[in-house]
Amino acid sequence: MVSNEAHLPSTVDLTAHGNIKWSASLGSHAYGSPVISGGKVLVGANNADPRDPRHDGDRGVLLCLNESDGSLCWQLVVPRIGGDIYKDWPQISLCSPPTVEGDRVYTLTNRFEVVCLDLGGQADGNDGPYCDEGTHMPAAGADPMEVTNLDADIIWIFDMVEQAGIYPHDAAHSSILLDGRYLYVNSCNGVDKTHRRIPRPEAPSLIVLDKQTGRLVAQDGERIGARIFHSTWSSPALGEVAGRRLVFFGGGDGVCYAFAALKSPAPDNDVPSHTVAQLDRVWRFDCDPDAPKEDIHSYWRNLREGPSNIKSMPVLHGDRLFVTVGGDIWWGKREAWLMCIDVTQTGEITKTGRLWSYALERHCCSTPSIHDGLAFVADCGGMLHCVDAASGQQYWTHDLGREVWGSTLVADGKVYVGTRRGDFWILAANKERHVLSHTRFDASIGTTPVAANGILYVATLERLYAITGVETLPMK
Repeated sequence: MVSNEAHLPSTVDLTAHGNIKWSASLGSHAYGSPVISGGKVLVGANNADPRDPRHDGDRGVLLCLNESDGSLCWQLVVPRIGGDIYKDWPQISLCSPPTVEGDRVYTLTNRFEVVCLDLGGQADGNDGPYCDEGTHMPAAGADPMEVTNLDADIIWIFDMVEQAGIYPHDAAHSSILLDGRYLYVNSCNGVDKTHRRIPRPEAPSLIVLDKQTGRLVAQDGERIGARIFHSTWSSPALGEVAGRRLVFFGGGDGVCYAFAALKSPAPDNDVPSHTVAQLDRVWRFDCDPDAPKEDIHSYWRNLREGPSNIKSMPVLHGDRLFVTVGGDIWWGKREAWLMCIDVTQTGEITKTGRLWSYALERHCCSTPSIHDGLAFVADCGGMLHCVDAASGQQYWTHDLGREVWGSTLVADGKVYVGTRRGDFWILAANKERHVLSHTRFDASIGTTPVAANGILYVATLERLYAITGVETLPMK
């Protein structure tokens, strides 16, 4: 949520003579922020605008585009689970921004699979051990398809439904945390279509895979499942505190957890395969201790009271952790807060770990940006907040006009944020409120802006835009 990129735009001009370097179709319901690496742009899409006539109908799609012009390199096309729309919401894109290391891409599909992909696609051959892409692409019961250079090259697959015992709900949404040999993944375990029952309360909420093989290495032992109000969508984060490497995880139960990071084996050593370890919890902080803890699903559709959950990613800055928490944005109470937690403690720190709490306008699923002593965060009340990161004191707020599902990006002295109405705002990233520009895109924005190599990327539900600073445009 903070970038060192410079020479980024202060305005967005969508006209033919403006500062749009290129744009690419994402279909109709894109909710995944783009990731740029190795000359490629990876972004979730659906199949409403088919790029390959062989793929017909509703599909989840991960696009790999050329960074230079937005042209298609390859795509991962994933059929729907089918049978129950609450397991895999119709028309929705692949929502989880991928994680890239070298020539390997790790992401979650709409079928709640963790996949390892070759960034080069099929153009450099079908790398194994998985070589069955032809049967993975078509819908259930359909004949296998020929694998072409337009298709993704899958290295391995881990099916969280079959192999981790989770119950999917709505969509898989979490970025994968990569640390050495290991991948930390939010399992996205959730309720069934009644929204009043957790079918798999014993399933883990946080799992760890071996990045080379996709094998399950470890999982949490917190039994969070029974306390999940809706689903689990928070991305894990990692940082070092007082010499300890900790993994921070926001649970679907409104509790923030810190686990000891696993020690990676030496590069030439194999990960032991005979057992699945349990992650060692270092501390536990209940962000809403006064909320109900029993019979929580009786509060479904209650906008006044009920349990809290965490949808954003916890952010470590120094020895403080910043996280947004509150009632579920669809079915829960409207209260929400930005909280600051002391991460130097151990054990049960609910009563001792809170440094400050700042009330937000209403529901919130946005990850805060912490920069230069300031915390910036947007909420579903359509409000952008700037507060002092040390004390939680408010400096200013700005009415964005509509709810925000993505997060703020702070870069080049600016705050970038988009709304569900398609409004895109650029403000100065300082203690005084100063609006630099406001642009209305022609579709809703449910993603976080991204900056890379001097370009600002903004994804709406329908298109991805690569936007350049006006001062860097070539003379016409």
